[in-house]
Amino acid sequence: MSDDHSEPNSEQKKFLTKLFLGQNIGFRLGVADYDGFPDENIPEICFAGRSNVGKSSLINALTNRKNLARASNTPGRTQELNYFYVGSDDLHIVDLPGYGFAQAPKSKVDFWNKLIRDYLQGRQQLRRVYILIDARHGIKDNDKEIFTMLDKIGTSYQIIFTKIDKISETALAKTLTHNQDIVQSYIACHPRILTTSSEKKIGLDMLRHEIASFIPAYCHIGAQL
Repeated sequence: MSDDHSEPNSEQKKFLTKLFLGQNIGFRLGVADYDGFPDENIPEICFAGRSNVGKSSLINALTNRKNLARASNTPGRTQELNYFYVGSDDLHIVDLPGYGFAQAPKSKVDFWNKLIRDYLQGRQQLRRVYILIDARHGIKDNDKEIFTMLDKIGTSYQIIFTKIDKISETALAKTLTHNQDIVQSYIACHPRILTTSSEKKIGLDMLRHEIASFIPAYCHIGAQL
Protein backbone atom coordinates (compact mmCIF):
# COMPACT_ATOMS: atom_id res chain seq x y z
CA MET A 1 0.00 0.00 0.00
CA SER A 2 1.17 3.55 -0.71
CA ASP A 3 2.07 6.06 1.99
CA ASP A 4 -1.17 7.40 3.45
CA HIS A 5 0.19 10.96 3.42
CA SER A 6 1.36 10.89 -0.19
CA GLU A 7 -0.53 12.60 -2.99
CA PRO A 8 -1.50 10.63 -6.11
CA ASN A 9 0.66 11.34 -9.15
CA SER A 10 -0.82 12.43 -12.49
CA GLU A 11 -1.24 8.89 -13.81
CA GLN A 12 -2.81 7.75 -10.57
CA LYS A 13 -5.27 10.66 -10.75
CA LYS A 14 -6.38 9.44 -14.18
CA PHE A 15 -6.79 5.94 -12.74
CA LEU A 16 -8.88 7.30 -9.85
CA THR A 17 -11.12 9.30 -12.17
CA LYS A 18 -11.80 6.28 -14.34
CA LEU A 19 -12.24 3.96 -11.36
CA PHE A 20 -14.52 6.00 -9.09
CA LEU A 21 -16.14 8.43 -11.53
CA GLY A 22 -16.44 6.21 -14.61
CA GLN A 23 -19.36 4.15 -15.81
CA ASN A 24 -18.33 0.75 -14.49
CA ILE A 25 -19.81 1.08 -11.01
CA GLY A 26 -22.93 -0.49 -9.58
CA PHE A 27 -24.69 -2.60 -7.01
CA ARG A 28 -23.67 -6.25 -7.29
CA LEU A 29 -25.56 -8.19 -4.65
CA GLY A 30 -26.85 -8.30 -1.10
CA VAL A 31 -25.48 -11.07 1.08
CA ALA A 32 -27.80 -12.58 3.66
CA ASP A 33 -25.72 -15.60 4.72
CA TYR A 34 -22.10 -16.71 4.57
CA ASP A 35 -22.62 -18.91 1.49
CA GLY A 36 -23.67 -15.85 -0.49
CA PHE A 37 -20.28 -14.12 -0.59
CA PRO A 38 -18.57 -13.79 -4.01
CA ASP A 39 -15.78 -16.27 -4.70
CA GLU A 40 -13.60 -14.01 -6.86
CA ASN A 41 -10.27 -12.85 -5.48
CA ILE A 42 -11.13 -9.15 -5.82
CA PRO A 43 -9.89 -6.73 -3.13
CA GLU A 44 -12.60 -5.58 -0.75
CA ILE A 45 -12.92 -2.72 1.68
CA CYS A 46 -15.95 -2.33 3.89
CA PHE A 47 -17.73 0.51 5.63
CA ALA A 48 -19.06 -0.04 9.14
CA GLY A 49 -20.57 2.31 11.67
CA ARG A 50 -23.53 3.21 13.80
CA SER A 51 -26.87 3.52 12.05
CA ASN A 52 -27.36 6.85 10.27
CA VAL A 53 -23.66 7.74 10.42
CA GLY A 54 -23.58 8.32 6.66
CA LYS A 55 -22.28 5.10 5.08
CA SER A 56 -24.65 5.23 2.11
CA SER A 57 -24.01 8.93 1.59
CA LEU A 58 -20.24 8.38 1.56
CA ILE A 59 -20.48 5.56 -1.00
CA ASN A 60 -22.64 7.77 -3.21
CA ALA A 61 -20.24 10.70 -2.86
CA LEU A 62 -17.14 8.60 -3.56
CA THR A 63 -18.66 7.32 -6.79
CA ASN A 64 -20.44 10.57 -7.71
CA ARG A 65 -23.78 8.78 -7.75
CA LYS A 66 -27.00 9.97 -6.13
CA ASN A 67 -28.68 6.66 -5.41
CA LEU A 68 -26.08 3.91 -5.75
CA ALA A 69 -26.41 3.14 -2.05
CA ARG A 70 -29.82 3.86 -0.61
CA ALA A 71 -30.16 4.99 2.96
CA SER A 72 -33.11 3.87 5.03
CA ASN A 73 -35.06 6.33 7.14
CA THR A 74 -35.41 3.64 9.79
CA PRO A 75 -32.23 2.98 11.82
CA GLY A 76 -31.19 -0.66 11.69
CA ARG A 77 -33.39 -1.46 8.69
CA THR A 78 -30.55 -2.60 6.40
CA GLN A 79 -30.00 -6.30 7.08
CA GLU A 80 -27.74 -7.38 4.26
CA LEU A 81 -24.08 -6.90 3.45
CA ASN A 82 -24.37 -4.90 0.25
CA TYR A 83 -21.67 -5.34 -2.40
CA PHE A 84 -20.84 -2.61 -4.92
CA TYR A 85 -18.42 -3.21 -7.79
CA VAL A 86 -15.97 -0.45 -8.72
CA GLY A 87 -14.19 -1.01 -12.04
CA SER A 88 -14.16 -4.30 -13.95
CA ASP A 89 -12.43 -6.59 -11.46
CA ASP A 90 -10.69 -3.88 -9.45
CA LEU A 91 -12.53 -3.46 -6.19
CA HIS A 92 -15.59 -4.27 -4.11
CA ILE A 93 -17.00 -1.82 -1.57
CA VAL A 94 -19.09 -3.58 1.07
CA ASP A 95 -21.68 -1.70 3.11
CA LEU A 96 -22.27 -3.41 6.44
CA PRO A 97 -25.54 -3.06 8.39
CA GLY A 98 -25.37 -0.21 10.89
CA TYR A 99 -24.92 -1.08 14.53
CA GLY A 100 -26.49 0.62 17.53
CA PHE A 101 -30.13 -0.07 16.66
CA ALA A 102 -31.95 -3.34 16.26
CA GLN A 103 -35.22 -3.32 14.36
CA ALA A 104 -35.51 -7.12 14.52
CA PRO A 105 -36.07 -9.96 16.99
CA LYS A 106 -33.10 -10.86 19.19
CA SER A 107 -32.54 -14.16 17.36
CA LYS A 108 -32.24 -12.26 14.07
CA VAL A 109 -29.88 -9.70 15.59
CA ASP A 110 -27.70 -12.50 17.00
CA PHE A 111 -27.57 -14.13 13.56
CA TRP A 112 -26.48 -10.87 11.90
CA ASN A 113 -23.88 -10.20 14.56
CA LYS A 114 -22.37 -13.63 13.98
CA LEU A 115 -22.44 -13.23 10.19
CA ILE A 116 -20.69 -9.86 10.39
CA ARG A 117 -18.13 -11.17 12.88
CA ASP A 118 -17.41 -14.19 10.67
CA TYR A 119 -17.08 -11.92 7.64
CA LEU A 120 -14.66 -9.57 9.39
CA GLN A 121 -12.57 -12.43 10.71
CA GLY A 122 -12.54 -14.87 7.82
CA ARG A 123 -12.84 -12.90 4.58
CA GLN A 124 -9.48 -13.25 2.80
CA GLN A 125 -10.35 -10.59 0.22
CA LEU A 126 -10.95 -7.95 2.90
CA ARG A 127 -8.14 -5.40 2.94
CA ARG A 128 -9.43 -2.88 5.46
CA VAL A 129 -12.46 -2.01 7.52
CA TYR A 130 -13.36 1.67 7.57
CA ILE A 131 -15.37 2.59 10.65
CA LEU A 132 -17.41 5.75 10.16
CA ILE A 133 -17.89 8.10 13.10
CA ASP A 134 -20.13 11.18 13.12
CA ALA A 135 -17.71 14.06 13.81
CA ARG A 136 -20.32 15.78 15.97
CA HIS A 137 -20.42 12.88 18.42
CA GLY A 138 -16.99 11.25 18.28
CA ILE A 139 -16.20 7.69 19.35
CA LYS A 140 -18.90 6.08 21.49
CA ASP A 141 -18.98 2.92 23.61
CA ASN A 142 -20.53 0.76 20.87
CA ASP A 143 -17.76 1.90 18.50
CA LYS A 144 -15.19 0.80 21.08
CA GLU A 145 -16.86 -2.63 21.23
CA ILE A 146 -16.22 -3.00 17.47
CA PHE A 147 -12.62 -1.80 17.90
CA THR A 148 -12.04 -4.39 20.62
CA MET A 149 -13.51 -7.18 18.48
CA LEU A 150 -11.35 -6.21 15.48
CA ASP A 151 -8.27 -6.05 17.69
CA LYS A 152 -8.97 -9.56 18.98
CA ILE A 153 -9.38 -11.05 15.50
CA GLY A 154 -6.47 -9.05 14.06
CA THR A 155 -8.38 -7.24 11.30
CA SER A 156 -6.98 -3.89 10.12
CA TYR A 157 -9.34 -0.93 10.45
CA GLN A 158 -9.31 2.85 10.19
CA ILE A 159 -11.57 5.62 11.46
CA ILE A 160 -13.36 8.04 9.13
CA PHE A 161 -15.03 11.09 10.62
CA THR A 162 -18.13 11.99 8.60
CA LYS A 163 -20.27 15.14 8.42
CA ILE A 164 -17.39 17.48 9.28
CA ASP A 165 -19.32 20.31 7.62
CA LYS A 166 -21.80 20.10 10.50
CA ILE A 167 -19.19 21.09 13.10
CA SER A 168 -16.96 24.15 13.53
CA GLU A 169 -13.24 23.92 12.75
CA THR A 170 -12.41 24.57 16.41
CA ALA A 171 -14.75 21.86 17.66
CA LEU A 172 -13.49 19.44 15.00
CA ALA A 173 -9.85 20.02 15.98
CA LYS A 174 -10.71 19.41 19.65
CA THR A 175 -12.68 16.26 18.86
CA LEU A 176 -9.91 14.94 16.61
CA THR A 177 -7.27 15.46 19.31
CA HIS A 178 -9.38 13.70 21.93
CA ASN A 179 -10.31 10.80 19.67
CA GLN A 180 -6.78 10.43 18.31
CA ASP A 181 -5.70 9.68 21.88
CA ILE A 182 -8.40 7.01 22.11
CA VAL A 183 -7.31 5.40 18.82
CA GLN A 184 -3.73 4.99 20.03
CA SER A 185 -4.80 2.34 22.53
CA TYR A 186 -6.14 -0.06 19.86
CA ILE A 187 -3.48 -2.21 18.21
CA ALA A 188 -5.21 -3.04 14.90
CA CYS A 189 -6.42 0.51 14.29
CA HIS A 190 -4.62 2.66 11.74
CA PRO A 191 -3.27 5.67 13.66
CA ARG A 192 -4.59 8.33 11.25
CA ILE A 193 -8.21 9.49 11.44
CA LEU A 194 -9.62 10.54 8.06
CA THR A 195 -12.09 13.43 7.78
CA THR A 196 -14.89 13.71 5.21
CA SER A 197 -18.07 15.48 4.25
CA SER A 198 -20.25 13.77 1.67
CA GLU A 199 -22.41 16.86 1.27
CA LYS A 200 -19.52 19.31 0.74
CA LYS A 201 -17.26 16.78 -1.05
CA ILE A 202 -14.48 17.22 1.51
CA GLY A 203 -11.78 14.56 1.89
CA LEU A 204 -13.07 12.37 -0.94
CA ASP A 205 -10.00 12.55 -3.21
CA MET A 206 -7.66 11.40 -0.44
CA LEU A 207 -10.04 8.64 0.60
CA ARG A 208 -10.24 7.43 -3.02
CA HIS A 209 -6.45 7.44 -3.14
CA GLU A 210 -6.13 5.39 0.03
CA ILE A 211 -8.79 2.89 -0.97
CA ALA A 212 -7.26 2.46 -4.45
CA SER A 213 -3.88 1.74 -2.89
CA PHE A 214 -5.19 -1.75 -2.10
CA ILE A 215 -5.43 -2.38 -5.86
CA PRO A 216 -2.14 -3.83 -7.25
CA ALA A 217 -2.45 -2.02 -10.60
CA TYR A 218 -2.76 1.32 -8.82
CA CYS A 219 0.30 0.69 -6.68
CA HIS A 220 2.22 -0.37 -9.78
CA ILE A 221 1.54 3.03 -11.35
CA GLY A 222 2.96 4.73 -8.27
CA ALA A 223 6.04 2.53 -8.26
CA GLN A 224 6.82 3.33 -11.90
CA LEU A 225 7.20 7.07 -11.33
